[in-house]
Amino acid sequence: MRRWQHTFYLLRPLVIKLIARRGLASIGILAFVLAVAFDPRPDSLSGDQPIRETLNLDNHFTHKDEFPVQAADIYINWKKQIVASGDNLSTLFYRAGLDDLDVYRISQATEGKSLLNLFPGEVLRFGLDATGKLLEMHYEKTPLDIYSFTVDKDEYQSKHVIRKPEVIKSYREGIIDESLYLAGKKAKMPDKTVMELANIFGWDIDFVFDIRKGDHFALLFEERYIDGKRLDAGNILAASFTNRGKTYKAVRYKNSQGQTSYYTPEGLSMRKAFLRTPLDIFRISSGFNLRRKHPIHKKIKAHRGVDYAAPRGTPVYASGDGRVTEAGYTRANGNYVFIQHGQTYTTKYIHLHRKKVRTGQMIKQRQVIGTVGSTGYATGPHLHYEFLVNGVHRNPRTVSLPKANPISDSEKTRFTKMAIALLEQLNENRQATQLAINR
Repeated sequence: MRRWQHTFYLLRPLVIKLIARRGLASIGILAFVLAVAFDPRPDSLSGDQPIRETLNLDNHFTHKDEFPVQAADIYINWKKQIVASGDNLSTLFYRAGLDDLDVYRISQATEGKSLLNLFPGEVLRFGLDATGKLLEMHYEKTPLDIYSFTVDKDEYQSKHVIRKPEVIKSYREGIIDESLYLAGKKAKMPDKTVMELANIFGWDIDFVFDIRKGDHFALLFEERYIDGKRLDAGNILAASFTNRGKTYKAVRYKNSQGQTSYYTPEGLSMRKAFLRTPLDIFRISSGFNLRRKHPIHKKIKAHRGVDYAAPRGTPVYASGDGRVTEAGYTRANGNYVFIQHGQTYTTKYIHLHRKKVRTGQMIKQRQVIGTVGSTGYATGPHLHYEFLVNGVHRNPRTVSLPKANPISDSEKTRFTKMAIALLEQLNENRQATQLAINR
Protein backbone atom coordinates (compact mmCIF):
# COMPACT_ATOMS: atom_id res chain seq x y z
CA MET A 1 0.00 0.00 0.00
CA ARG A 2 1.30 3.48 -0.85
CA ARG A 3 2.33 5.61 2.12
CA TRP A 4 -0.19 8.42 1.43
CA GLN A 5 -3.02 5.88 1.20
CA HIS A 6 -1.94 4.35 4.50
CA THR A 7 -1.84 7.80 6.15
CA PHE A 8 -5.26 8.73 4.75
CA TYR A 9 -6.70 5.47 6.04
CA LEU A 10 -5.40 6.16 9.57
CA LEU A 11 -6.67 9.80 9.63
CA ARG A 12 -10.05 9.02 8.07
CA PRO A 13 -12.12 9.10 11.33
CA LEU A 14 -10.60 12.42 12.43
CA VAL A 15 -11.19 14.09 9.02
CA ILE A 16 -14.83 13.02 8.95
CA LYS A 17 -15.43 14.20 12.52
CA LEU A 18 -13.92 17.67 11.87
CA ILE A 19 -15.88 18.18 8.67
CA ALA A 20 -19.14 17.06 10.28
CA ARG A 21 -18.71 19.49 13.21
CA ARG A 22 -18.51 22.39 10.75
CA GLY A 23 -21.88 21.43 9.33
CA LEU A 24 -20.51 20.09 6.08
CA ALA A 25 -22.30 16.77 6.28
CA SER A 26 -22.31 16.20 2.54
CA ILE A 27 -18.57 16.74 2.34
CA GLY A 28 -18.15 14.37 5.29
CA ILE A 29 -20.06 11.67 3.44
CA LEU A 30 -17.95 12.25 0.33
CA ALA A 31 -14.76 11.91 2.40
CA PHE A 32 -16.01 8.64 3.85
CA VAL A 33 -16.77 7.26 0.39
CA LEU A 34 -13.31 8.21 -0.84
CA ALA A 35 -11.73 6.59 2.18
CA VAL A 36 -13.58 3.35 1.51
CA ALA A 37 -12.52 3.48 -2.12
CA PHE A 38 -8.87 3.68 -1.08
CA ASP A 39 -9.20 1.05 1.66
CA PRO A 40 -6.80 -1.79 0.61
CA ARG A 41 -8.16 -4.32 3.08
CA PRO A 42 -10.07 -7.39 1.78
CA ASP A 43 -13.84 -7.41 2.04
CA SER A 44 -14.61 -8.62 5.57
CA LEU A 45 -17.95 -9.99 4.39
CA SER A 46 -16.44 -12.14 1.65
CA GLY A 47 -17.26 -15.83 1.89
CA ASP A 48 -13.68 -16.76 0.92
CA GLN A 49 -11.93 -14.28 3.18
CA PRO A 50 -8.14 -14.51 2.87
CA ILE A 51 -5.70 -13.90 5.69
CA ARG A 52 -3.95 -10.52 5.57
CA GLU A 53 -0.36 -10.62 6.73
CA THR A 54 2.97 -8.97 6.03
CA LEU A 55 5.14 -11.04 3.74
CA ASN A 56 7.69 -12.69 6.02
CA LEU A 57 9.33 -15.93 4.95
CA ASP A 58 11.54 -16.11 8.04
CA ASN A 59 8.87 -18.11 9.88
CA HIS A 60 8.01 -20.35 6.93
CA PHE A 61 11.47 -21.39 5.80
CA THR A 62 14.69 -22.26 7.52
CA HIS A 63 16.99 -19.59 6.07
CA LYS A 64 16.30 -15.92 5.44
CA ASP A 65 18.11 -15.90 2.10
CA GLU A 66 16.30 -18.89 0.59
CA PHE A 67 13.79 -16.76 -1.30
CA PRO A 68 13.62 -13.19 -2.63
CA VAL A 69 11.84 -10.98 -0.09
CA GLN A 70 9.46 -8.24 -1.22
CA ALA A 71 9.46 -4.71 0.16
CA ALA A 72 8.51 -4.55 3.83
CA ASP A 73 5.33 -2.46 3.28
CA ILE A 74 3.69 -4.95 0.85
CA TYR A 75 0.66 -6.72 2.28
CA ILE A 76 -0.23 -10.14 0.98
CA ASN A 77 -3.56 -11.94 1.18
CA TRP A 78 -2.72 -15.66 1.49
CA LYS A 79 -5.19 -18.16 0.09
CA LYS A 80 -4.73 -21.86 0.78
CA GLN A 81 -5.90 -24.60 -1.58
CA ILE A 82 -5.64 -28.31 -0.75
CA VAL A 83 -5.35 -30.59 -3.78
CA ALA A 84 -8.35 -32.92 -4.04
CA SER A 85 -8.92 -35.92 -6.28
CA GLY A 86 -9.44 -34.76 -9.88
CA ASP A 87 -7.86 -31.33 -9.34
CA ASN A 88 -5.32 -29.87 -11.74
CA LEU A 89 -3.33 -26.64 -11.70
CA SER A 90 -5.99 -24.69 -13.62
CA THR A 91 -8.84 -25.62 -11.26
CA LEU A 92 -6.76 -24.68 -8.21
CA PHE A 93 -5.80 -21.32 -9.71
CA TYR A 94 -9.44 -20.69 -10.65
CA ARG A 95 -10.59 -21.35 -7.08
CA ALA A 96 -7.99 -18.84 -5.90
CA GLY A 97 -9.40 -16.19 -8.28
CA LEU A 98 -6.63 -16.45 -10.88
CA ASP A 99 -6.76 -17.14 -14.62
CA ASP A 100 -4.99 -19.21 -17.28
CA LEU A 101 -2.39 -16.50 -17.90
CA ASP A 102 -1.16 -16.90 -14.32
CA VAL A 103 -1.03 -20.66 -14.82
CA TYR A 104 1.03 -20.24 -17.99
CA ARG A 105 3.50 -17.78 -16.47
CA ILE A 106 4.17 -19.84 -13.37
CA SER A 107 4.51 -23.06 -15.39
CA GLN A 108 7.35 -21.41 -17.38
CA ALA A 109 9.46 -20.98 -14.25
CA THR A 110 12.51 -23.18 -13.73
CA GLU A 111 10.67 -25.40 -11.23
CA GLY A 112 7.37 -25.19 -13.12
CA LYS A 113 7.49 -28.88 -14.06
CA SER A 114 7.03 -29.74 -10.38
CA LEU A 115 3.40 -28.58 -10.73
CA LEU A 116 2.53 -31.08 -13.46
CA ASN A 117 1.94 -34.01 -11.11
CA LEU A 118 -0.22 -32.93 -8.18
CA PHE A 119 -1.46 -35.44 -5.62
CA PRO A 120 -4.42 -35.24 -3.20
CA GLY A 121 -3.47 -33.72 0.13
CA GLU A 122 -0.72 -31.47 -1.23
CA VAL A 123 -1.05 -27.75 -0.53
CA LEU A 124 -0.80 -24.62 -2.68
CA ARG A 125 -0.62 -21.21 -0.98
CA PHE A 126 -1.34 -18.16 -3.15
CA GLY A 127 -0.03 -14.75 -2.08
CA LEU A 128 -2.14 -11.97 -3.67
CA ASP A 129 -1.84 -8.19 -3.47
CA ALA A 130 -4.79 -5.85 -2.80
CA THR A 131 -5.87 -6.00 -6.46
CA GLY A 132 -5.83 -9.81 -6.60
CA LYS A 133 -2.56 -10.04 -8.51
CA LEU A 134 -0.42 -13.09 -7.75
CA LEU A 135 2.86 -12.08 -6.14
CA GLU A 136 4.04 -15.39 -4.75
CA MET A 137 3.04 -19.04 -4.55
CA HIS A 138 4.22 -21.91 -2.35
CA TYR A 139 3.70 -25.50 -3.47
CA GLU A 140 4.02 -27.81 -0.46
CA LYS A 141 4.43 -31.43 -1.51
CA THR A 142 5.06 -32.11 2.17
CA PRO A 143 5.82 -29.79 5.09
CA LEU A 144 9.50 -30.51 4.35
CA ASP A 145 9.46 -30.40 0.53
CA ILE A 146 8.45 -26.96 -0.77
CA TYR A 147 8.66 -25.09 -4.07
CA SER A 148 8.43 -21.28 -4.01
CA PHE A 149 7.53 -19.06 -6.99
CA THR A 150 8.05 -15.28 -6.69
CA VAL A 151 7.04 -12.68 -9.32
CA ASP A 152 9.72 -10.51 -10.90
CA LYS A 153 8.59 -8.23 -13.78
CA ASP A 154 5.75 -10.58 -14.84
CA GLU A 155 8.08 -13.57 -14.69
CA TYR A 156 8.40 -16.04 -11.84
CA GLN A 157 11.62 -16.95 -10.10
CA SER A 158 11.47 -20.34 -8.43
CA LYS A 159 13.34 -22.25 -5.78
CA HIS A 160 13.16 -25.75 -4.30
CA VAL A 161 13.77 -26.11 -0.57
CA ILE A 162 14.12 -29.29 1.46
CA ARG A 163 13.57 -28.36 5.09
CA LYS A 164 15.22 -30.26 7.89
CA PRO A 165 12.99 -31.26 10.80
CA GLU A 166 14.01 -31.20 14.41
CA VAL A 167 14.52 -34.78 15.63
CA ILE A 168 14.04 -35.61 19.30
CA LYS A 169 14.20 -38.89 21.23
CA SER A 170 11.00 -40.09 22.86
CA TYR A 171 10.38 -42.90 25.33
CA ARG A 172 7.38 -45.22 25.71
CA GLU A 173 6.66 -48.34 27.73
CA GLY A 174 3.67 -50.59 28.10
CA ILE A 175 2.26 -53.77 29.59
CA ILE A 176 0.31 -56.28 27.50
CA ASP A 177 -3.24 -56.79 28.69
CA GLU A 178 -5.00 -57.97 25.52
CA SER A 179 -2.70 -57.34 22.55
CA LEU A 180 0.46 -55.48 21.54
CA TYR A 181 -1.57 -53.06 19.44
CA LEU A 182 -3.90 -52.06 22.29
CA ALA A 183 -0.97 -51.77 24.70
CA GLY A 184 0.81 -49.56 22.16
CA LYS A 185 -2.22 -47.30 21.74
CA LYS A 186 -2.57 -47.02 25.51
CA ALA A 187 1.08 -45.93 25.64
CA LYS A 188 0.29 -43.31 22.94
CA MET A 189 2.52 -44.93 20.36
CA PRO A 190 1.93 -44.27 16.63
CA ASP A 191 0.65 -47.28 14.66
CA LYS A 192 3.82 -47.24 12.56
CA THR A 193 5.96 -47.58 15.69
CA VAL A 194 3.87 -50.46 17.05
CA MET A 195 4.31 -52.32 13.75
CA GLU A 196 8.05 -51.62 13.70
CA LEU A 197 8.38 -52.97 17.26
CA ALA A 198 6.62 -56.18 16.18
CA ASN A 199 8.87 -56.50 13.13
CA ILE A 200 12.05 -56.08 15.20
CA PHE A 201 11.17 -58.89 17.61
CA GLY A 202 9.05 -60.89 15.15
CA TRP A 203 11.82 -63.41 14.46
CA ASP A 204 11.93 -64.44 18.15
CA ILE A 205 8.34 -63.84 19.27
CA ASP A 206 5.14 -64.97 17.56
CA PHE A 207 2.87 -62.00 18.27
CA VAL A 208 -0.23 -64.06 17.50
CA PHE A 209 0.41 -67.14 19.65
CA ASP A 210 3.29 -66.34 22.05
CA ILE A 211 2.01 -63.12 23.65
CA ARG A 212 0.79 -63.38 27.26
CA LYS A 213 -0.90 -60.95 29.64
CA GLY A 214 1.80 -59.21 31.66
CA ASP A 215 4.41 -59.17 28.90
CA HIS A 216 5.96 -55.72 28.76
CA PHE A 217 8.08 -53.53 26.50
CA ALA A 218 10.06 -50.29 26.49
CA LEU A 219 11.50 -48.34 23.59
CA LEU A 220 13.45 -45.25 22.64
CA PHE A 221 12.47 -43.80 19.26
CA GLU A 222 12.72 -40.66 17.14
CA GLU A 223 9.99 -38.09 16.57
CA ARG A 224 10.26 -35.36 13.93
CA TYR A 225 9.00 -31.80 14.40
CA ILE A 226 8.78 -28.76 12.14
CA ASP A 227 7.88 -25.28 13.41
CA GLY A 228 6.95 -26.83 16.75
CA LYS A 229 4.45 -29.24 15.17
CA ARG A 230 4.91 -33.00 15.24
CA LEU A 231 5.31 -34.48 11.78
CA ASP A 232 5.65 -38.20 12.39
CA ALA A 233 7.52 -40.89 14.24
CA GLY A 234 10.95 -41.93 13.07
CA ASN A 235 13.01 -45.03 13.74
CA ILE A 236 13.14 -47.09 16.91
CA LEU A 237 16.66 -46.63 18.32
CA ALA A 238 16.61 -49.18 21.14
CA ALA A 239 13.95 -51.47 22.58
CA SER A 240 13.37 -54.30 25.01
CA PHE A 241 10.53 -56.82 25.08
CA THR A 242 9.85 -59.29 27.87
CA ASN A 243 7.82 -62.32 26.74
CA ARG A 244 6.98 -65.15 29.18
CA GLY A 245 9.72 -63.95 31.52
CA LYS A 246 12.47 -63.80 28.88
CA THR A 247 13.75 -60.36 27.87
CA TYR A 248 14.94 -59.57 24.36
CA LYS A 249 16.86 -56.38 23.58
CA ALA A 250 17.55 -54.70 20.23
CA VAL A 251 19.60 -51.71 19.07
CA ARG A 252 19.47 -49.97 15.70
CA TYR A 253 22.85 -49.59 13.99
CA LYS A 254 24.00 -48.12 10.67
CA ASN A 255 27.31 -49.50 9.48
CA SER A 256 30.06 -47.69 7.55
CA GLN A 257 28.43 -48.71 4.23
CA GLY A 258 25.14 -47.03 5.25
CA GLN A 259 23.27 -50.31 5.80
CA THR A 260 20.89 -50.31 8.78
CA SER A 261 19.66 -53.23 10.86
CA TYR A 262 18.80 -54.24 14.44
CA TYR A 263 21.16 -56.23 16.63
CA THR A 264 21.32 -57.70 20.11
CA PRO A 265 23.63 -55.91 22.59
CA GLU A 266 26.22 -58.58 21.74
CA GLY A 267 26.12 -57.69 18.03
CA LEU A 268 24.02 -60.64 16.79
CA SER A 269 21.44 -59.82 14.14
CA MET A 270 17.81 -59.68 15.31
CA ARG A 271 16.93 -60.66 11.78
CA LYS A 272 16.89 -64.32 10.90
CA ALA A 273 17.60 -65.72 7.47
CA PHE A 274 13.87 -66.62 7.27
CA LEU A 275 10.58 -65.13 8.40
CA ARG A 276 8.72 -67.33 10.85
CA THR A 277 5.45 -66.75 8.94
CA PRO A 278 5.13 -65.53 5.32
CA LEU A 279 2.08 -63.28 5.85
CA ASP A 280 0.88 -60.72 8.39
CA ILE A 281 -2.85 -61.45 8.84
CA PHE A 282 -3.82 -65.04 9.44
CA ARG A 283 -5.09 -67.82 11.66
CA ILE A 284 -3.75 -71.37 11.54
CA SER A 285 -6.47 -73.56 10.07
CA SER A 286 -4.37 -76.72 9.92
CA GLY A 287 -1.00 -77.45 11.49
CA PHE A 288 1.92 -79.70 10.60
CA ASN A 289 0.54 -83.25 11.03
CA LEU A 290 1.82 -86.43 9.42
CA ARG A 291 -1.42 -88.29 10.33
CA ARG A 292 -4.00 -85.73 9.24
CA LYS A 293 -7.25 -86.73 7.54
CA HIS A 294 -7.52 -84.83 4.23
CA PRO A 295 -10.62 -82.54 4.26
CA ILE A 296 -11.49 -83.32 0.61
CA HIS A 297 -10.28 -86.87 0.00
CA LYS A 298 -11.25 -88.05 3.53
CA LYS A 299 -8.13 -90.22 3.76
CA ILE A 300 -5.20 -90.19 6.17
CA LYS A 301 -2.59 -88.16 4.34
CA ALA A 302 0.47 -86.45 5.79
CA HIS A 303 0.12 -82.67 6.05
CA ARG A 304 3.72 -81.56 5.61
CA GLY A 305 3.13 -77.88 6.07
CA VAL A 306 0.99 -75.29 7.85
CA ASP A 307 -2.25 -73.81 6.50
CA TYR A 308 -2.69 -70.10 7.20
CA ALA A 309 -6.30 -68.98 6.64
CA ALA A 310 -6.53 -65.35 5.53
CA PRO A 311 -8.77 -63.15 3.35
CA ARG A 312 -8.41 -63.62 -0.39
CA GLY A 313 -5.83 -61.18 -1.76
CA THR A 314 -3.73 -60.99 1.44
CA PRO A 315 -0.06 -60.45 0.42
CA VAL A 316 2.24 -63.46 0.74
CA TYR A 317 5.93 -62.73 1.35
CA ALA A 318 9.08 -64.66 0.52
CA SER A 319 10.41 -66.09 3.79
CA GLY A 320 14.00 -65.40 2.79
CA ASP A 321 16.34 -64.38 -0.02
CA GLY A 322 16.52 -66.91 -2.84
CA ARG A 323 15.65 -67.93 -6.39
CA VAL A 324 12.25 -69.00 -7.72
CA THR A 325 12.70 -72.59 -8.95
CA GLU A 326 9.05 -73.03 -9.95
CA ALA A 327 6.07 -70.72 -10.40
CA GLY A 328 3.13 -72.44 -12.04
CA TYR A 329 -0.24 -74.21 -11.72
CA THR A 330 -1.36 -77.77 -11.10
CA ARG A 331 -4.77 -79.23 -10.43
CA ALA A 332 -3.88 -80.11 -6.83
CA ASN A 333 -1.73 -77.12 -5.86
CA GLY A 334 -3.49 -74.45 -7.87
CA ASN A 335 -1.17 -71.47 -8.30
CA TYR A 336 2.11 -72.13 -6.51
CA VAL A 337 5.63 -70.76 -6.02
CA PHE A 338 8.69 -72.75 -4.91
CA ILE A 339 11.84 -70.89 -3.73
CA GLN A 340 15.35 -72.29 -3.23
CA HIS A 341 17.44 -70.60 -0.52
CA GLY A 342 21.05 -71.62 -1.04
CA GLN A 343 21.86 -75.32 -1.00
CA THR A 344 20.00 -76.25 2.19
CA TYR A 345 16.55 -74.67 2.37
CA THR A 346 13.42 -74.68 0.20
CA THR A 347 10.05 -72.99 0.86
CA LYS A 348 6.77 -73.70 -0.92
CA TYR A 349 3.69 -71.45 -1.24
CA ILE A 350 0.53 -73.20 -2.50
CA HIS A 351 -3.13 -72.34 -3.40
CA LEU A 352 -2.25 -68.73 -4.32
CA HIS A 353 -4.87 -66.50 -5.89
CA ARG A 354 -2.24 -64.72 -7.99
CA LYS A 355 1.50 -65.19 -8.53
CA LYS A 356 3.73 -62.10 -8.49
CA VAL A 357 7.02 -63.73 -9.54
CA ARG A 358 8.30 -65.95 -12.34
CA THR A 359 10.56 -68.98 -12.55
CA GLY A 360 14.27 -68.09 -12.31
CA GLN A 361 13.67 -64.73 -10.64
CA MET A 362 15.90 -63.70 -7.72
CA ILE A 363 13.86 -62.39 -4.79
CA LYS A 364 14.50 -60.73 -1.43
CA GLN A 365 13.14 -61.57 1.99
CA ARG A 366 9.65 -60.09 2.53
CA GLN A 367 9.17 -59.42 -1.17
CA VAL A 368 5.55 -60.05 -2.21
CA ILE A 369 5.47 -63.24 -4.30
CA GLY A 370 1.70 -63.71 -4.52
CA THR A 371 -1.65 -63.37 -2.76
CA VAL A 372 -3.79 -65.73 -0.69
CA GLY A 373 -6.37 -67.70 -2.67
CA SER A 374 -8.21 -71.01 -2.87
CA THR A 375 -6.97 -72.46 -6.17
CA GLY A 376 -6.42 -76.20 -6.51
CA TYR A 377 -7.67 -78.62 -3.84
CA ALA A 378 -8.71 -76.02 -1.27
CA THR A 379 -11.91 -75.63 0.74
CA GLY A 380 -11.42 -71.89 1.30
CA PRO A 381 -8.90 -69.04 1.00
CA HIS A 382 -5.65 -69.98 2.70
CA LEU A 383 -1.91 -70.38 2.16
CA HIS A 384 -0.35 -73.79 2.43
CA TYR A 385 3.27 -73.19 3.45
CA GLU A 386 6.05 -75.80 3.52
CA PHE A 387 9.62 -75.54 4.83
CA LEU A 388 12.23 -78.10 3.73
CA VAL A 389 15.75 -78.65 5.08
CA ASN A 390 17.95 -80.73 2.78
CA GLY A 391 14.79 -81.99 1.10
CA VAL A 392 13.08 -83.06 4.35
CA HIS A 393 9.85 -81.35 5.47
CA ARG A 394 10.06 -79.56 8.83
CA ASN A 395 7.37 -77.82 10.87
CA PRO A 396 7.63 -74.13 9.85
CA ARG A 397 6.46 -73.02 13.29
CA THR A 398 9.09 -74.88 15.30
CA VAL A 399 12.08 -75.38 13.01
CA SER A 400 15.27 -73.66 14.17
CA LEU A 401 15.89 -70.73 11.83
CA PRO A 402 19.44 -69.71 10.90
CA LYS A 403 20.49 -66.21 11.89
CA ALA A 404 21.62 -63.46 9.56
CA ASN A 405 25.21 -62.18 9.68
CA PRO A 406 26.36 -60.54 12.97
CA ILE A 407 28.24 -57.25 13.32
CA SER A 408 31.58 -57.49 11.52
CA ASP A 409 34.80 -57.34 13.54
CA SER A 410 35.71 -53.99 11.96
CA GLU A 411 32.43 -52.45 13.21
CA LYS A 412 32.35 -54.12 16.64
CA THR A 413 34.07 -51.38 18.68
CA ARG A 414 31.93 -48.59 17.23
CA PHE A 415 28.75 -50.64 17.60
CA THR A 416 29.45 -51.57 21.23
CA LYS A 417 30.03 -47.95 22.23
CA MET A 418 26.79 -46.83 20.58
CA ALA A 419 24.75 -49.77 21.91
CA ILE A 420 25.85 -49.15 25.50
CA ALA A 421 24.89 -45.47 25.25
CA LEU A 422 21.42 -46.20 23.81
CA LEU A 423 20.61 -48.96 26.29
CA GLU A 424 21.71 -46.72 29.16
CA GLN A 425 19.30 -44.03 27.93
CA LEU A 426 16.53 -46.64 27.68
CA ASN A 427 17.21 -47.82 31.25
CA GLU A 428 17.39 -44.26 32.63
CA ASN A 429 14.01 -43.45 31.09
CA ARG A 430 12.52 -46.65 32.50
CA GLN A 431 13.83 -45.86 36.01
CA ALA A 432 12.57 -42.27 35.82
CA THR A 433 9.12 -43.48 34.76
CA GLN A 434 8.97 -46.01 37.60
CA LEU A 435 10.08 -43.33 40.10
CA ALA A 436 7.31 -41.02 38.89
CA ILE A 437 4.73 -43.80 39.23
CA ASN A 438 5.83 -44.68 42.77
CA ARG A 439 5.59 -41.10 44.04
